[in-house]
Amino acid sequence: MSAPVLLVVAHGSRDPRHAATVHALVRRVRALRPDVRVETGFLDFNVPSVQGVLESLETEGVRDVVALPLLLTRAFHAKADIPAVLAAAPPRLRIRQAEVLGPSPLLLSALERRLYEAGLTPADKSSTGVVLAAAGSSDPEAIAVIAEIAREWRHTGWCAVRPAFASASLPRTEDAVRQLRALGCARVAVAPYVLAPGFLPDRIARGAAGADVLADVLGPAPEVARVVLERYDAARRPVALAVGA
Repeated sequence: MSAPVLLVVAHGSRDPRHAATVHALVRRVRALRPDVRVETGFLDFNVPSVQGVLESLETEGVRDVVALPLLLTRAFHAKADIPAVLAAAPPRLRIRQAEVLGPSPLLLSALERRLYEAGLTPADKSSTGVVLAAAGSSDPEAIAVIAEIAREWRHTGWCAVRPAFASASLPRTEDAVRQLRALGCARVAVAPYVLAPGFLPDRIARGAAGADVLADVLGPAPEVARVVLERYDAARRPVALAVGA
């Protein structure tokens, strides 16, 4: 029996860097698991659309699909948008929606990878304050998750870790940078907890102007690819039910 197709569901963006980064991540996922067919669909702005990919798979005779939200928190897109799109899929497809990527210890490792690539070293941890800069959400559950990740990350040896948000929630990145300066951290680093470049990551970067270090987005970090596959493997274990059945 062939493995279910993995459909990576990305948000989409007018910024071409977004789709390029998503495709780079998907290539890494394919390289890790060449036995799994991996497709990419976008909710908005980019092609192919999720609906278009699902219709093509059904036409080919594919029956089992794991749809994986390329999201870091369970907010509106994971709770409403994606289930609505999947519910409109061709009825012969058996679709399971995987969990979002975060939280995961692997994502913390990816954040640290990006900070070290930006110039920090493990020896800098105890004297460096980190801003965990997320996109932001109006969903209280998503905001609580980011705050918990910051608390957990602080216990790994950083001087301090403060959450910040580019939209919908406070504090902003620049406010968190100032808070860490006031705490007396010798240096301040901003770690964007976002997957791909775009409007909100650019806002995070502007807010990091007063920091000493700005890390890159998570993008196609190997740890992110491993989380994708972890979520895929977990989703394919239960017995599938046809969407809309």
